[in-house]
Amino acid sequence: MKEKYYAQDISQIEKELHTSLDNGLSDDEAKKRLASEGPNSLASKKKRSMFMRFIDQFKDFMIIVLIVAAVLSGVVANEWTDAAIIMIVVLLNAILGVIQEARSEAAIDALKEMSTPNAHVRRGGAILEIPSTDIVPGDVVLLEAGDVVPADMRLAKTASLKVEESALTGESVPVEKDSDILKADDVALGDRVNMAYANTNVTYGRAEGIVVGTGMKTEVGKIATMLNNADETATPLKENLNQLGKTLTIMILAICVIVFVVGMFTKQGSEPTNKLIIDMFLVAVSLAVAAIPEGLPAIVTIILALGTQTMAKHRAIVRKLPAVETLGATDIICSDKTGTLTQNQMTVEKVYYDGELHNDEEAVKVDNPAMMAMILANDTKIEDGGRLLGDPTETALIQYAFDQNVKVEDLLKKDSRVQEVPFDSERKLMSTVNHYGDKFFVAVKGAPDELLKRVTKIEKKGQVTPISDSEKENILASNKNMAEQALRVLGLAYKIVDKAYDDPTTNNVEQDLIFAGLVGMIDPERPEAKAAVAEAKSAGIRTVMITGDHQITAAAIASRLGILEAGSDKDKSVITGAELDKLSDDYFNKHVQDYSVYARVSPENKVRIVKAWQANNKIVAMTGDGVNDAPSLKQADIGIGMGITGTEVSKGAADMVLADDNFATIVEAIKQGRKVFANIQKAILYLMSCNVGEVLTVFMMTMLGWDILMPVQLLWINLVTDTLPAIALGVEPVEPGIMKKKPRGRKSNFFSGGVASSIIYQGILVLGAYQFGLHVGPHVGNAAMQHADALTMAFLTLGLIQLFHAFNSKFIHKSIFRGQTFENKWFNGAIIISALVMAAVEIPFLTKIFDVTELDGMQWLVVIIAGLLMIIIVEIVKFFERRTARK
Repeated sequence: MKEKYYAQDISQIEKELHTSLDNGLSDDEAKKRLASEGPNSLASKKKRSMFMRFIDQFKDFMIIVLIVAAVLSGVVANEWTDAAIIMIVVLLNAILGVIQEARSEAAIDALKEMSTPNAHVRRGGAILEIPSTDIVPGDVVLLEAGDVVPADMRLAKTASLKVEESALTGESVPVEKDSDILKADDVALGDRVNMAYANTNVTYGRAEGIVVGTGMKTEVGKIATMLNNADETATPLKENLNQLGKTLTIMILAICVIVFVVGMFTKQGSEPTNKLIIDMFLVAVSLAVAAIPEGLPAIVTIILALGTQTMAKHRAIVRKLPAVETLGATDIICSDKTGTLTQNQMTVEKVYYDGELHNDEEAVKVDNPAMMAMILANDTKIEDGGRLLGDPTETALIQYAFDQNVKVEDLLKKDSRVQEVPFDSERKLMSTVNHYGDKFFVAVKGAPDELLKRVTKIEKKGQVTPISDSEKENILASNKNMAEQALRVLGLAYKIVDKAYDDPTTNNVEQDLIFAGLVGMIDPERPEAKAAVAEAKSAGIRTVMITGDHQITAAAIASRLGILEAGSDKDKSVITGAELDKLSDDYFNKHVQDYSVYARVSPENKVRIVKAWQANNKIVAMTGDGVNDAPSLKQADIGIGMGITGTEVSKGAADMVLADDNFATIVEAIKQGRKVFANIQKAILYLMSCNVGEVLTVFMMTMLGWDILMPVQLLWINLVTDTLPAIALGVEPVEPGIMKKKPRGRKSNFFSGGVASSIIYQGILVLGAYQFGLHVGPHVGNAAMQHADALTMAFLTLGLIQLFHAFNSKFIHKSIFRGQTFENKWFNGAIIISALVMAAVEIPFLTKIFDVTELDGMQWLVVIIAGLLMIIIVEIVKFFERRTARK
């Protein structure tokens, strides 16, 4: 097996890549390699034409059923209006699908746009500036602060180099780099300190290195490959709609066959066989068309669109409509730590001075040497308006000073810097020499263990005394205590000298120091994140932390947030990417529920974690902001990108983007997603039970040879009852206690939770109420108009039954006799408008069009009573359902 570049000596790499650190490649050799290796850019899979994408939208099962229904409606039943409406809905869905697919390709395009335009290379011994696309393996690249690394490099020379890699590795602070060989078998991406990777940013220092990977062979290229090869996961909504389409198809075919066969037997001999076959075929097809809720796809789309508007108000921007409903089904939230669960801002939390540990709220005097050291030994730039620029660790120290009401700019001006010993990764210290009256103040900060080697004295409450071994032990104990709490700890020291140094080096500046204190920093958890994790838990949703940060840091934050419960075994609940790589897929899939925190993970690890939960039939939401998160965002059932800190790559791969990068927003969005599913379910219950009632009604009338409703009457009922009320059900408010329920699970569907049985019995009730209107009609009103009145009453009864039934559909099992029933003003208005439109057929000039009679007051009373029977009987059934459930 070939040795990894980070484990090789520079001379080995020079030999393998036939290059020289001193001279680089020749121009001719670089051209040959560019021709063979290709440009240093990312490739994407061949894009499908817009036409083929459009055609793909018609391969959905439900869409095929609707197209067949449209053809049958027009050609066989001669209902061209129905056919036109169905085809308009189908075309709109196809157009929306093409738009969504085009947006999803933005992830790769954004990756390609991230490459730096130019880079400095050494070729033929000369330093040239060339386009980054022309860089080839073996090139020697020179880096300095502010550069974007143009390709994957093995570092050969470094000078205080720090590289910000958060977008690639998830590491929350810039990484200190060096050129030493790493001999471990498998070093995690974030720990390869002698490597610099494409598209990361140099924040400090300088370096030279040899390019070892370009284009698709870089770590970013691997991510692009994963994005290209990622399978699009079917959303629960799409699965449910497909299942609904199949169920409807089976039901419709069964109706056709039964009506045709029974009709042929019951009416045999009444007319010629050939004519009977055609007539019964037309009846069967008409019933099948009536059974399809043509408006359902449009209503689902409208409900989802309204859901996106509500979520936008809660700062969750939905990019793909099905994501709205998927959120409500979420079982697992795999959350990034930095910026989502934490504030993405290093903050001072503990300060150790005068031999004691202090919280950040405690006041510190400006002349405290610990405070002076952290301000003076600091390269932070303070812009007008107080904006801080620089290393996150150093800006945290200045912000702490501001919070302590220290006039930092005045101090820096008064005690201005005259000399410095810059930070380097070997000694892990930084020192400055500053004016201090007529003397000079030497401020030192760095790694506590390295600092203590150079300390000879200690200051406690203004008194400077020689430092004892016990005091050093106390300092190291405090350092260890803070480190175990995942705090990043820096030591602070100082001394006062009479004059500046002739030769300011570590050997004379950083010796004989006075210990001033320790400062502990962390990227703290968001205040609202802990409550959100708890709310998610109460809703049966498990939060899993996945981060590129170190194991101790991840475990500490997870404990503070409640992701790791008090008393849990962190050794078993926390796992690193390197440990995960050693587990087989079979073992990990079976034991994925054992782990709550993943640290130092790679992009491949993240995808594997998501797939493991999905293998356990869990619906997974994944958050992320970096390039390294894009493959897992695409793999997850719902990918959630970060709007503030997120890269364009992660946003492009996501289904939803958080405008505030806040975990609490995810939990609120899940609540809205559950509401959307519940409202779609209510609309389906309403539409399907009404359609079942209509089908049973027409089916029975046909089988018994009775007069049935005319096509124009059925069409009018569907037009009035299947539009406004169904859409209004989509804006029902969140039901109380919706976040106390467990996730419904991947195997659930729109017919789960008693909806299927409700559709059947409520459809039968529609038939019963219709029969009531039909048979009571002949006994009410003018004797000469009995039969026509009965048919008119039956027609209006069927319409009003469905409008009253819309109230039943607001709650699948709960009683509608509650205050919340009338909270939805849109629904109240929809019912009133629909009722008036339904009653409009009684206007004299419309009676002939709809073939109805004008009813008197008593007949209208019967119609209204028949409609109200629907509410009363359903309430009685719900009462016994709730009683049975309690038992």
